[in-house]
Amino acid sequence: MYMLYNSENFVVVQFDTTQGASAVREESLMRGGYEIVDKFARKEIFIEGAMAESFKQGVEALIETSPSEEEMDDYLERFSSLMQQPLVLH
Repeated sequence: MYMLYNSENFVVVQFDTTQGASAVREESLMRGGYEIVDKFARKEIFIEGAMAESFKQGVEALIETSPSEEEMDDYLERFSSLMQQPLVLH
């Protein structure tokens, strides 16, 4: 688990897990994704697979432009309408 981004509005965490005990990380054994949390709406979404890859490519393209925090938050806000899971703190 790696915190990739943390602003006043959003948090993005990358989950990258390997199934099995092998030290060799084969693509077929990889599983992971991204959790995006909207702090104000108090909701989150976990994306994986094709959607996670699309998210990653979008973030990489945005990073090449040296985005401001506002621009990064605007990109993340695109995913807010998909967030259905309420954020629960323990």
